[in-house]
Amino acid sequence: MIKVILRKGREESLRRFHPWVFSGAVSEIQGSPAEGDLVAVHASDGSFLACGHYQIGSISVRVLSFNEDALRPDFFEVMIGRALDVRVAARLATDPMAESPVEAPEGTNCYRLVHGEGDGLPGLIIDYYDGVCVMQAHSVGMFRAKNRICEALKAVYGPALKAVYDKSSGTAPFKAGLDLVDGYIYRAEGFNDDEQVVLENGHKFYVNWTSGQKTGFFLDQRENRNLVGRYAKGHNVLNLFCYTGGFSIYALAAGAKHVDSVDCSKKAMDMVDRNVELNGFTSEQHTSYCADAIDFVKAAPDEKYDLIIVDPPAFAKHRGVLKNALRAYQRLNAAAIAKVAPGGLVFTYSCSQVVDKEAFALAVFSAAASVGRSVRILDRLNQPADHAVNIYHPEGEYLKGLLLYVE
Repeated sequence: MIKVILRKGREESLRRFHPWVFSGAVSEIQGSPAEGDLVAVHASDGSFLACGHYQIGSISVRVLSFNEDALRPDFFEVMIGRALDVRVAARLATDPMAESPVEAPEGTNCYRLVHGEGDGLPGLIIDYYDGVCVMQAHSVGMFRAKNRICEALKAVYGPALKAVYDKSSGTAPFKAGLDLVDGYIYRAEGFNDDEQVVLENGHKFYVNWTSGQKTGFFLDQRENRNLVGRYAKGHNVLNLFCYTGGFSIYALAAGAKHVDSVDCSKKAMDMVDRNVELNGFTSEQHTSYCADAIDFVKAAPDEKYDLIIVDPPAFAKHRGVLKNALRAYQRLNAAAIAKVAPGGLVFTYSCSQVVDKEAFALAVFSAAASVGRSVRILDRLNQPADHAVNIYHPEGEYLKGLLLYVE
């Protein structure tokens, strides 16, 4: 393999198993790697540290192994098998190829199978929807390995695998020579669907992986949707940035008095209406609004809503826009806190990785102070077990939230 040699003293993060090598730590490269090539990382004294995918940018190498396991032909099969083991242990999945498989989870047949660094596969996301695996490569190395990854999925799931769909066109770095066109890598004989109904905690949702956002559904809010269900009975609920209505369905199923769902995407709102009907609810219980979420909540009557969910898309994709993002979180949360009824609840979230828990909490504190209401934090919220965080890579903990009680 081509060798990447680090500057003296810059190997300590790798010795602590952090999976990134930053460009500033690199002293020299012995060879001429193409982006996505497998390279070996060595300390300045020549000792081997790790191997991983080479890339051009602030991160020079995404580490796949701290030995030479990544060279093995069955590397992806082993790693994806281990990732499935984690979901089985978390009681979210069953292993169809196990000699004595555990009982399938009741009421849930969708989960995140691979969560990048959290599963030792940086640059790779795979979501599982009742036999369909939707993958997104966030690095050239993973994109170039997509066929090997598909073969690994077939080995891990066997006949239970219906299809593998690559949806990397919006996530893989744009590079000349990459065919960034979404499409099926594998389809079992007779499987021709681009959409199917999945179950999450007994609730039904249409998932369309070809036209939906991300891989088709936001699996990272599963446990937080369940929590909303615990509090929603008898309440008037407002679900801002609702996408396909996940929080709305849980609130309706829990006995909410009425739910209003708001998103600026007409396509998303059409899916909300389909999911409401799919779960047996009516227009008397639910209303959809295709509108800007911030404008909607500002114009809403005071004290109409007893429970407001604020789940916006990532406001900060990189640190260069962090200050603007924090101001946006402050304005949005100020509007929600100002409008919720006395004794009401606000579930508020940030999925921006560069916004840490402390910065997000400070933005919400500033929002509460700006409207002059008394606010208590009832719970601190995060991502579920299938969005596992590598203990050596705390950056993987991207989803954070607060449950607020507003007097």
